[in-house]
Amino acid sequence: MNYTQEDQANTITNSKTYLHFPSFLSGFTNTESMIHTSTSGKRVYRLQGVLRVKDTDRICPNCGGVMHIHDTFSCSLWHLSFGQNYSCLEFDKKRYLCPECRFTKVQQVPFQALGHRITAELLQYTRDLLAIGTYTLKQVAEITGLGKNTVKAIDLKRLKEKYTLDGEKLIKPEWQAKCLSIDEFKLHDGHRYATHIIDVATGHILWIAHGKRKQVVYDFIEHVGLDWMDGVEAVASDMNSDFQEAFEEKCPHIQPVFDHFHIIKNFNDKVVSEVRKDEQRRLQEEGKDKAAASLKKTRYILMSSRETLQRKDQEAAEGKVISRGGTLFHKEEVKRKSGSEEKYDQLLSENKLLFTIDIIKEMLSEAYRATSEPEMAMQIIEIMEICYTSENKHLLWFGRLMDRHFEGIIAYATYRISNGQIEGINNKIKTLRRQGYGYPNDEYFFLKLFDISRKTYVRNPPSHRICD
Repeated sequence: MNYTQEDQANTITNSKTYLHFPSFLSGFTNTESMIHTSTSGKRVYRLQGVLRVKDTDRICPNCGGVMHIHDTFSCSLWHLSFGQNYSCLEFDKKRYLCPECRFTKVQQVPFQALGHRITAELLQYTRDLLAIGTYTLKQVAEITGLGKNTVKAIDLKRLKEKYTLDGEKLIKPEWQAKCLSIDEFKLHDGHRYATHIIDVATGHILWIAHGKRKQVVYDFIEHVGLDWMDGVEAVASDMNSDFQEAFEEKCPHIQPVFDHFHIIKNFNDKVVSEVRKDEQRRLQEEGKDKAAASLKKTRYILMSSRETLQRKDQEAAEGKVISRGGTLFHKEEVKRKSGSEEKYDQLLSENKLLFTIDIIKEMLSEAYRATSEPEMAMQIIEIMEICYTSENKHLLWFGRLMDRHFEGIIAYATYRISNGQIEGINNKIKTLRRQGYGYPNDEYFFLKLFDISRKTYVRNPPSHRICD
């Protein structure tokens, strides 16, 4: 490495040489270096030099004769950054003419990246930054000095090389999956959705397609083949009937497993919340304003398990900062917010319907701890019986919901799979879209999703490190 100083003419002059690192710019000899400021205000090192002529450059590929220099023109390539400063190479290239067959060709630059006016080292550095997965296109462009569209083109090519065959057809799964998970996510505004399928064991996205209908499943099965699907035992999903029916039509041996989070969410949103509202209106109509007022702001308490309420009360007693219903309460408010379990017991003692809901909530929790399908089936049947005998329209609806999806619900006791992983990927999708301010190119966006679901990129594996 040459330690240098800058004179008044912005020319870099060499001083003592302490270290030397190979540049791997084969055939390039740096003869002079200049500094200038770009339009963006960045300092740019202009490394001027000479490109060595190889013997093969003079040989005509058409007739094998000796070619002559026909023309010379200047060329510049962007190179690696030095901290916050950019650099570029400047040299002359030669155009050769064969006097025998009149064939012309341009001198080849061995260190130039194919399809770009940058060096191969800068291309690899850009690919490394993109593969890390934490930088946006704008950030990579700022680090490397390249245009945002150039960075996007480099990233798209990298992703196609990794996840497609010949840049068109998606690669098949790397290995056989035992359990799958399927879910839809919002792609664009205006109720435009896409569906993705993942391997539960690895969390890798195996398929992404527009829409949330049966055709998505049909296309996935055609992509992987029926032989591969024979090794799949179960698929976790929400209660989208299209997904269930599509798998049953093409692969009847696959057991659907309905995500228990969606069961609980349906119970909380469609039963607990609605019953609380109905009871509050009923009490107001009967003139029991005090009892109706006691049901205000109790949605979180009624939806929480007793263990959660006890833990929150303990945190409140210890003076910790607690979160309830998405709101943070600090020490001054903790004492006023404590006593959740006591209020919960009071609500149950005063309202028979809320007491029934509490019983079902505890039974659901117990059912999902069952270790066998017969055991879980008995508990789910008991829950349905309570719903049917209650004669409450919301509980009747929940009982019918459990009845229609009975087989897929109790299958959880055998396979113990859910949509937890794919919901986590959905959060990554939201973050990726927000960081990139949207991705109008769906093909590029889908490939980005494939990439974020894979193992974290490691630029320097431990076996290649000189020291830790």
